[in-house]
Amino acid sequence: MLYGKPVAIAAMPLIAERALRLTEADVKPCLATLRVGERPDDVAYENSIAVCGASVGVSLRRNALPIGADVATVADAVRSLAADPEVHGILVFRPLPDEAREAAALAAVPTAKDIDGVTYAQMAGLYAMKECGEVFFPCTAEAVIRLMDHYGIPITGKRAVVIGRSAVVGKPSAHLLLARDATVTVCHRKTPDLAERVRGADILVCAAGLAREGRAHMLGSDYFAPGQVIIDAAVNGDDEGIYGDVDMNAVEGVVSAVTPVPGGLGAVTTLVLVEHVIRAAEMVVRL
Repeated sequence: MLYGKPVAIAAMPLIAERALRLTEADVKPCLATLRVGERPDDVAYENSIAVCGASVGVSLRRNALPIGADVATVADAVRSLAADPEVHGILVFRPLPDEAREAAALAAVPTAKDIDGVTYAQMAGLYAMKECGEVFFPCTAEAVIRLMDHYGIPITGKRAVVIGRSAVVGKPSAHLLLARDATVTVCHRKTPDLAERVRGADILVCAAGLAREGRAHMLGSDYFAPGQVIIDAAVNGDDEGIYGDVDMNAVEGVVSAVTPVPGGLGAVTTLVLVEHVIRAAEMVVRL
């Protein structure tokens, strides 16, 4: 079981030390979040950010708009955060209720405060593999690599399959795996013979939310082969709780390693986000 908490715990002392140096320079690392509506998964993620941030010295400023907030209201809220010198990072919870509001919100996020790599400038940095200065890779995709590195899982030369082509998780995960010399295949809902392609992977990253419509849609035993490493980046929920895209009963005794949901990639994603806020704050004082 590839638990995320040990990865986060191992990295926290150095991150806290960096936050302390900022505080000594009269800079308090601050992340501002913006939610439109009250989606339970957004609220849960926001709460986990607050806990992780408090443990290392990063403050969280929560901002929530009603589900009916129009395009101008959403954009103005982001612009206000962008203009605030005490805010070092901005996280807009996605997806927003419609494409117009989402596009307006993301367009208002300045590159230097885009700590989740969602703007066009940050996407260009990902494509060029320039993680320096104001370039931040998407947090979940970076967490995939961080988690595998922590557990000593080799990537070079491996066959990796990513299910999902979103700009936030699927595509950046594929690109980061490719940068580590994996041979990468990207699959999605319209990929024919998906099970066959997945069985051929050494590393599988599930990032499509295939089980969003219910547990019956989780990947079953016909998708897996002995020795695989499974990174489940999907988060789905129902009355019974949170679950990923992978049927854990189906992989037991078959694959070599798997991330649980919850308890897996989420803690690492939150840690990466908090670290990005600290790096953004460090740019202010050039630490």
